[in-house]
Amino acid sequence: MNPQFELFDIDNPCIGVCQSNKKGYCFGCLRSRPERQLWLSMSMEERREVLRLIVSRKQRIEQMRQRKGEQLGFDFEEEVEVGELF
Repeated sequence: MNPQFELFDIDNPCIGVCQSNKKGYCFGCLRSRPERQLWLSMSMEERREVLRLIVSRKQRIEQMRQRKGEQLGFDFEEEVEVGELF
């Protein structure tokens, strides 16, 4: 298989937030510390892999938010019919 020819450089995914969580992942771009530090020296294939990882991290975060929302999404105004216990 022939390697794909890159016409355009892959832009840095930094959005200027630049704050990290305890594990070292940036809140803004979701890259790890090494991914941020080595971005300029990475090949296009390595950059593509980092972008793929970012997409996967975003999906996991969204799934966690949805699960948390489902757990906390009680409607206390809603009347729930309770059947006879005795």
